[in-house]
Amino acid sequence: MTALTLLDELGGRRTAQLAEEPAFAKPARPLGTRVAYAAAHVVPSAFADNTPGRPAEIDWDATLAFRHHVWSWGLGVADAMDTAQRNMGLDAAATRELVTRSAAEAASVGGALVVGVNTDHLEAERVSLDEVVAAYVQQLHHAEDAGAGVVLMASRHLARAASSGADYVRVYREVLAAAGAPVVLHWLGTAFDPALAGYFGSDDPALAADTLLEIIDAAPDKVTGVKMSLLDADAEIAVRRRLPASARMFTGDDFHYVGLIEGDEQGHSDALLGAFAAVAPNASAAIQALDAGDVAGYRAILGPTEALSRQVFAAPTYFYKTGVAFLAWLNGHQPAFQMVGGLHAARSLPHLSRIVELANAAGALELPELAAARWHAMLAVNGIDAASGPDASAPASHLGTAVFA
Repeated sequence: MTALTLLDELGGRRTAQLAEEPAFAKPARPLGTRVAYAAAHVVPSAFADNTPGRPAEIDWDATLAFRHHVWSWGLGVADAMDTAQRNMGLDAAATRELVTRSAAEAASVGGALVVGVNTDHLEAERVSLDEVVAAYVQQLHHAEDAGAGVVLMASRHLARAASSGADYVRVYREVLAAAGAPVVLHWLGTAFDPALAGYFGSDDPALAADTLLEIIDAAPDKVTGVKMSLLDADAEIAVRRRLPASARMFTGDDFHYVGLIEGDEQGHSDALLGAFAAVAPNASAAIQALDAGDVAGYRAILGPTEALSRQVFAAPTYFYKTGVAFLAWLNGHQPAFQMVGGLHAARSLPHLSRIVELANAAGALELPELAAARWHAMLAVNGIDAASGPDASAPASHLGTAVFA
């Protein structure tokens, strides 16, 4: 068996045994007991100028192949969200094209898809509430015209323009009135985006929740669910128990999702998670276990991934996208460990080493030998003498058409 070389925070080396390839099976029928979306990232062209401030140049073949990977495991795709580097490298033109292309791919295979709708195409930082509404509606209509479901993302422009919870109620009322189908609302916490402080009118989650629920109660036919990304399980459960029957709670809590998805005697959360992009096979297999009534099996499969997710989403949490892309590269879903905006440089080698270690322990390395080879090659490029392992390439017959050697 291959030995993985791992690094500690001071660059000291140790080894761990590479785990065997996980034995998860793709579902034979649609997942039933939970609705689950993986928030997908984008893959840049490796030769492009992927430096901070430059427009995103997307490798569309690899980006869309990754979405097909997620759909093949029975999960939905949440696209053009913060995981796709909205406000962190994905510019407005690339976002529009991503929505259009992903919607077409989803239609071609019957894959579930929702896309983020925001106001981030506006050039000015400070705008009026009316301009916020118009910007939301412009992106909303583009997404609906493309055939995608909608997640109404938290807006930095709205956070700056609003002076009270009433301003949020007004803006969401007007935007929801323009929606042609029910949407998912998104409450993104400051760990993910510090510019969203005080969203829904208060820094107190309980008071902000009152505003959120007022928005839903005013238009129950226009809201199909809420994605909460506060990394606060108690706050999520409190809101979940107050939602009308017409609205689902989609957990965006990448620290506590195992228990939230399992639920309790009063209900459960469905999932819309960046973490699930990193562990799509594990997530699918765990929900298949729930579908079969095997709660212990669900916990055994998904439980170990939570430690991995906590590492990927460690503070500063908004750099979690680096870990998602890193795992996609290790698992053969993109040809190079690169990200738009140069974000592949946002985490240290010891941080990435811990991701390798936890992914190995959680059964989240889809092709372990390839992952080990790529990791050891990365160490070598950085002047670290890794343990001997296989060549960084792998036979095409083993990797398959969606995997890059």
